[in-house]
Amino acid sequence: MTRTKEHKAHTPFLSRPGVRRLAPFVLITAIALVFIFENRAHVEIRLLIPMVTMPLWGALLIAWGLGMLACVFTVRRRSNRR
Repeated sequence: MTRTKEHKAHTPFLSRPGVRRLAPFVLITAIALVFIFENRAHVEIRLLIPMVTMPLWGALLIAWGLGMLACVFTVRRRSNRR
């Protein structure tokens, strides 16, 4: 009998391109979220005119979310150029 299917070599999980691309994102996100939720003090933030009092973790979470959106738009724009 002959084998018609080729035997594929098993690629280790951490060597896969998708995992290697996502690993730094997951690590940085985990560290950022720990940092954000450890800062629970209330702070005053000036938003151009109004003064807002809110927990520091909320302000950091908003800034992190805006940074993630900027990253998504930048990566999407670069991939469309190619």
